[in-house]
Amino acid sequence: MTHRRWFTPWLLAGPAVVWLAVFNLWPAVNTVILSFTNARPLGGGHFTGLANYERALDDEQLTDALVNSIVYLLVCLPLLTLLPLLLALLVEKRLPGITFFRTAFYTPVVASAVVVALIWGWVLDERGLLNGLLGQLGLADRPVSFLTDRWLLLFSAIGLTVWKGLGYYMVIYLSALGNVGRELHEAAAVDGASAARRFWHVTLPGVRPAMMLVSVLISVSALRVFSELYVLSDGTGGPGGRDMSVVMLIQMYSRGFTGHIGYASALSLILFVITVGPMLLLARLNRKGA
Repeated sequence: MTHRRWFTPWLLAGPAVVWLAVFNLWPAVNTVILSFTNARPLGGGHFTGLANYERALDDEQLTDALVNSIVYLLVCLPLLTLLPLLLALLVEKRLPGITFFRTAFYTPVVASAVVVALIWGWVLDERGLLNGLLGQLGLADRPVSFLTDRWLLLFSAIGLTVWKGLGYYMVIYLSALGNVGRELHEAAAVDGASAARRFWHVTLPGVRPAMMLVSVLISVSALRVFSELYVLSDGTGGPGGRDMSVVMLIQMYSRGFTGHIGYASALSLILFVITVGPMLLLARLNRKGA
């Protein structure tokens, strides 16, 4: 019988533990420390107490960024929770050529977010494909400012996020639908239940755990959105910078040789607290439903 030394498991787990401590735990702790200082990239910082958080309370840019992020969440959450489920129900059927459509719906997920955003920018530009089509059809007398109007830019970015995320969440729902017994649908059909009632009383309860997972993923992604707004606004955050997300605001304050690392760290912690809120709420709702 082989003698196992007590430190053998620690030797095996050691590299992973060191990696997590250096690249995950320490940066998180350091962010908390920096949020109470006025640190800069090329110099140390001094302890300033709650000054960064007091500054955040009076920061109009942060208010705009929070509004944008919350609107992003409120629009993306229902759309990306329900539409992928309906899409999964559609492609779940065993029809000729359905594999092609599954692949087509998933293709945007594989594509780079930056490349997709650039393509959308060309389409939505005032001289782009969509405005040209609207003009040809006589639906618009002048180009629509999809990328220069605050709310149109925000909702254009939301449309991009929804379009790119459909295939990803569809796959999650497809795996969940595979665990919903067909005998339940057959029994409900024998009892005279319509397709709508079977969806409500059989399909939805069966995919509820997957729906909670999808909701949490969408909530975190929506509050941390960056690439879509950054590329569509050409890095400016929209007219007057009012279309910035919180992540874009953090990036703006932390970059460059005179970056405000301390204030950016404080904004990161504020974003963390805000992100945890929807996750706890969804977990509570899931517990109640269970």
